[in-house]
Amino acid sequence: MFGLIPKDEKFFAMFKEMTFNIIEGAELLKEMLDNFADPVQSQLRIKEVEHKGDQQTHEIIKKLNKSFVTPLDREDIYALTAALDDILDLIDASAQRFVMYNVEKPTPESKELAFLILKACQVINRGVSMLGGKFEHISECCVEVNSLENEADRVCREAISRLFDEEKDPIQLIKWKEIYETLERATDKCEDAANILESVVVKNA
Repeated sequence: MFGLIPKDEKFFAMFKEMTFNIIEGAELLKEMLDNFADPVQSQLRIKEVEHKGDQQTHEIIKKLNKSFVTPLDREDIYALTAALDDILDLIDASAQRFVMYNVEKPTPESKELAFLILKACQVINRGVSMLGGKFEHISECCVEVNSLENEADRVCREAISRLFDEEKDPIQLIKWKEIYETLERATDKCEDAANILESVVVKNA
């Protein structure tokens, strides 16, 4: 009987809307650090994107609660929604710290981390776009995200190591250590989303 009930595939379109919005947030973060002309205004724009992401998350959860049959397991839809929301939260948190700590100018390492965040978000979008179609290439996206996260981890580790070697001001050291770690956690959240996509592939192969 359940096989006769059409599965609501609007979730796939809603996920794509979420990932497009996440890319916008990541682009704004990269632009903020590349130019750094008006970080306060840049952060406000990112906050607007983050608010939109919260609304999208709420809409998916609301739809999930109302849907009788779903195209993926309910726990996977919920987990992917939460993971995507977390990415944008960390992008916003990263931007906030540059303003909150009155950073004069971004370091090359922070710019590189912002670039890696954007790349990872773009790959997540590519993987999510394949939901509802052929799943085989989603695994390739997951491997790519993992590679980007490893690179971000390396950049973060080396940046913090250099910080402890060269920074004499303990306040600046604390600020920059937290900024680097927050940026790197955004790529961790991208990897979390990729792991959920990988799980979906395994279940639906």
